[in-house]
Amino acid sequence: MTFKGQIVEPELKKRSDVAVADTWDLSQLCASDEVWRKDFDDWKLFAEKIVSYRGKLADVETLVEFLKYEEELDRKGERLGTYAFLKSTEDLADSTYQEMKSEFYLIANKVAEESSFVRPELLGFSSEKWDELMNDERLSPWKLKLERILRFKPYSLSDKEERILASVGDVADAPSKAFRLLNDAETKFKPTKDESGNEAPLTLETLQLFLHSSKRSVRQEAFENLYQEYEARQNTFAALLEGSIRKDVFYAKARGFSSVLQASMFTEEIPEQVYKNLLEGVRGALPALYRYYELRRKLLKLDNIHFYDVYVPVVSDVKVDYTWNSAVELIGKALAPLGEEYVSTLTKGLTTDRWVDRYENLNKESGAFSCPGYDSPPYILTNFKSSTIESVFTLAHEGGHSMHSWYSAKNQPYRYYDYVIFLAEIASTFNEQLLARYLLKNAGDDKMRAWIINRELDSIRTTIFRQTMFSEFEFRVHELAEANQPLSASIFRRVYREILDQYFGPDFVVDDLLELECLRIPHFYRGYYVYKYATGLSAAISLADRVLDGGVSERDAYLGFLKSGASAKPLEILNGAGVDMEKKDAIQAAMKRFEKLTEELDSLLS
Repeated sequence: MTFKGQIVEPELKKRSDVAVADTWDLSQLCASDEVWRKDFDDWKLFAEKIVSYRGKLADVETLVEFLKYEEELDRKGERLGTYAFLKSTEDLADSTYQEMKSEFYLIANKVAEESSFVRPELLGFSSEKWDELMNDERLSPWKLKLERILRFKPYSLSDKEERILASVGDVADAPSKAFRLLNDAETKFKPTKDESGNEAPLTLETLQLFLHSSKRSVRQEAFENLYQEYEARQNTFAALLEGSIRKDVFYAKARGFSSVLQASMFTEEIPEQVYKNLLEGVRGALPALYRYYELRRKLLKLDNIHFYDVYVPVVSDVKVDYTWNSAVELIGKALAPLGEEYVSTLTKGLTTDRWVDRYENLNKESGAFSCPGYDSPPYILTNFKSSTIESVFTLAHEGGHSMHSWYSAKNQPYRYYDYVIFLAEIASTFNEQLLARYLLKNAGDDKMRAWIINRELDSIRTTIFRQTMFSEFEFRVHELAEANQPLSASIFRRVYREILDQYFGPDFVVDDLLELECLRIPHFYRGYYVYKYATGLSAAISLADRVLDGGVSERDAYLGFLKSGASAKPLEILNGAGVDMEKKDAIQAAMKRFEKLTEELDSLLS
């Protein structure tokens, strides 16, 4: 497969043929499958003890003993579950690890069911008893944990009801599991002609190569071949998405929340105003996005602009070819303002310490993620492509997640190390900001500078504008479900089309096939997740300004943010780093940066 002189292997390797050095080293989780099996059996026996605490938590000594036991149980379970999950992503068609993962989650759900008595029992205590618990020094290490439990008193159910909710966890996850298998393993796309006119495999990973092609016919064919397959399966994908949305509504209503949005924001201790600020701020800046699309159309010399025209660089003849090691070296230089410890730890993790499973192989899970671990490295899955700068930014992004986990695990007890996703998306996009600004600072000429600005604009477009667009869709379809309205492929497409028209503007050609995009977004199976990308980058832009324009105190404030884990409310932790997301300042600053970069790109190229 040929793109801009880069030769990519036409056939994906089988997992067994991948070089060991290009894979992650999971031995710090488990030495082998056999060791996992023994530890898993021991963990199941250890978990049986949990029911012995039922009805006994009013005694402080017993409560302390239980909290220690619960942490040990969770900590061991995290290691076992992470191993099974990571192995399952290596080859989604390998039933061995799919079954191992399923076996673990079946027991984990049973443990959740058996422990469902804890919150109702604690919340059944009188206010006087709670005062006693909060003032007892023996419980001081868990004071914040207990306060967070007490917050849920208005939304907690009886012991029996909590047990029922916990028991259906595996059933509730069925739509998400089925979507992953259908999307990543069973949906195959027609081969697509590359820039040389040869047929090449189209996958969810190679799609970016096609969409970055300078030949419009290549981009259009890839777009159409991809979405024709989704169109053929639209009713199945729609049914899975509906199932996930109705699951969200069921859990929110069962607990007495007024909406899924309220339930989601309450759980992570984020005021709903943060969500409203995002939507209002981005909607107000849509004219700037329309101007960018018009500039892109003009620079590409197109009569009209379609979705398959929005990823190709508007600056041609800039060759990109990053080996793994050169990408790691570049990331290290860009992140140098964070200090030697940060850079050396991440560099070793990405190379000799083998935190990463690097390249695509047959049936490997698509995309990229970072998987935290308290007693293991924060592992990373990527599908790295040397011929696209996005792979380098993805690696920096996931490295931000992993270093957030690394610092948190080093500085917090297990109970407070697992930070909420709202904060996670700041650490990851912050790294992308430092990488972009390093590249911009070291651009050799106006052409290279324009190329980097183009990429930075597309980062804001895809991470703030696009993810906010996704958030609008989530909000509207959840509202329909909450009103007990029907959901189907045609309804999803109609709602999404209305939003597409709003976000792309009157002069953009929205192809009917693009309506199907809403059926293929994995994060829609994690309700109200995607908005955090947009708030994360907005906060990251402000934090990058502070760190790069400031000194040691600003850097240390940011590192303090990484070290804080979940040891305080998310907005308190973020305020400590210098950003207040209850105001619109960060959103507006990001939108102004987008406008400024658009003007500079126009000046450089027009």
